[in-house]
Amino acid sequence: MNFYSVRDLRTDSKKMWQDLSNGNEVILTNNGKPAALIIDIPAESFDDTVQAVRQAKAMIALNNIRLRAAKAGFMSDDEINDIISEVRNGGNDEYCT
Repeated sequence: MNFYSVRDLRTDSKKMWQDLSNGNEVILTNNGKPAALIIDIPAESFDDTVQAVRQAKAMIALNNIRLRAAKAGFMSDDEINDIISEVRNGGNDEYCT
């Protein structure tokens, strides 16, 4: 895995393309912080690669949701059912906004 700044991309992109063609991943940085992951995608596996990246991003998002839920505390099934009943009966608009 090799790191390149945005400036490197403009001034020395040839080296980056060589790294990609050698099978290396490239991390593009902006102000010293990782901003993008660049990978080589063979033409015959473009759709599969895009789908795999999207699945990975979805899994990361799901894991973040789970972590936030665990930190906030879980609700019991009874608490969830009480809220559903309250909303269905027209009570407590707190959950409808």
